[in-house]
Amino acid sequence: MIIASVRRALPVATGGVAAILGTFAAWHYHALGLTLSHYDARGHLVVARRIFDSITPGWQQIGAVWLPLPHLLNALPVQIDRLYRTGASAVAISILSYAITAAAIAWTVRRITGSAPAAVAAAAVFAVNPNVVYLQSTPMTEPLLLATTTVAVALLIAASRYAGIAFALACLTRYEAWPVMATALTAAGWVRWRAGEPLVDAVRGIARIALYPTVAIVGFSIFSRVVIGEWFVSGGFFVPENKALGDAWLAAKEIAWGAQRLSGPALTWIGGIGLVVAVVASVVALRRTHPGRRWTADALIAISPLAMAAIPWAAFYRGHPFRIRYMVPLMAVEAIGAGVAAGLVPRPLTLAAAVALGAVGVAELRPFDQSAPMVVEAQWDRPNRPDRARVTACIAPLEPGAKIMASMGSLGHYMQEASHQGFAIRDFLHEGNGDIWLAALERPYRYADWLLIEEKAEGGDLLARLARERPSFLSGYARICDGAGVVLYRRMSADSGDSLDAGEGTPPVSDAPPR
Repeated sequence: MIIASVRRALPVATGGVAAILGTFAAWHYHALGLTLSHYDARGHLVVARRIFDSITPGWQQIGAVWLPLPHLLNALPVQIDRLYRTGASAVAISILSYAITAAAIAWTVRRITGSAPAAVAAAAVFAVNPNVVYLQSTPMTEPLLLATTTVAVALLIAASRYAGIAFALACLTRYEAWPVMATALTAAGWVRWRAGEPLVDAVRGIARIALYPTVAIVGFSIFSRVVIGEWFVSGGFFVPENKALGDAWLAAKEIAWGAQRLSGPALTWIGGIGLVVAVVASVVALRRTHPGRRWTADALIAISPLAMAAIPWAAFYRGHPFRIRYMVPLMAVEAIGAGVAAGLVPRPLTLAAAVALGAVGVAELRPFDQSAPMVVEAQWDRPNRPDRARVTACIAPLEPGAKIMASMGSLGHYMQEASHQGFAIRDFLHEGNGDIWLAALERPYRYADWLLIEEKAEGGDLLARLARERPSFLSGYARICDGAGVVLYRRMSADSGDSLDAGEGTPPVSDAPPR
């Protein structure tokens, strides 16, 4: 009983320390104005807010491109304007997720290696990574992904009946969890079978766990089909420009390069060696009858989060632009690998190995490093915000019922920015408004007082393409101002609109060429 209590105390203490560090980091990045610098951070807040704040509020607003759990968790808190504008409620979810992940890593490494120092060192390698520390200070969804997947893997190792529920939650958070779930359950089935469990019983046991995430994935696919007419959205939201397009090996090299940039060459090698050691140790343990090595067999399950790499690999192979953020989740499995490498050395050397791992972490990681790749990447859009604010200032106070037509797919982050100047999501007409949006695409003049068009990023958004292909799309509108690639059009007087509807007059055309 005492030993069990000590084992439980380690992850609890680890998680508590991580929560303190995460809270301090969140305040630090808030003071620097970087909490919402990444456009996707603002986009996630918009999706959560629009479930209730919309021209057409309801379950359809949950969306079907991003997975729903992060937005459902934050849907009620962000109806409070202050929480929506600052992202504080979503950041709280990220901090809690970060602490849970650190605790799960410590528990997993301790379970496999039996070494408390190695477990602490592994959790520290993850927790002080500046890229991880930054992401947990934002409303991004990677922290929740890491919490749900690492907990699911830990529960699977512990043979808990709640593993299936945890995997279901992970599979409703980000797509990276899908290959992790499949890999972990396959590994668990193989471990059970090799440990002596009859094959039929092993398959039946794994099937019971797999039922929960399978239902979650099928349910989401049906929801996607109902909302947007597709079972699964796999393209159409990026311009293929990655040099790894069609090159599987180069896509893999980009992932390896990104992982090394996020942590450092020494930690990358140690983590990689640890993953190999975990596989070997698992296979060797299953060939022995010594009961003290049974836990080591679970190392194969523990490294299943490495399967997260399948999603960015597929994206880069299809030409998706390179984003360092897609490799940040791999820092969790790198930490597990590093902990295994330190913990599976001969017993008298484990403490020294853990201390050495900590020293490498200190040498390569600075938790508040503002030059860390993820922090730098998150600020790509930051210089554009003042210019977009000037565009927003061109919009007069909206009259009751007046609407601004804009594509949320390209300007969702702008909509969140505009909240600081008093605009709500229901002031915008966007893709989530269904038939109203489709009708407005044919004749926006009848539905929108203003048009906001992104003409620059990735060749322009849907409205920009319609304006180029069908100049009459802008009939009845005058160009007012622009900035950072965003162009604002205002509907002209009703008399002018009536003339245009009657076929009189000349449709106004933008005074600037498409970019």
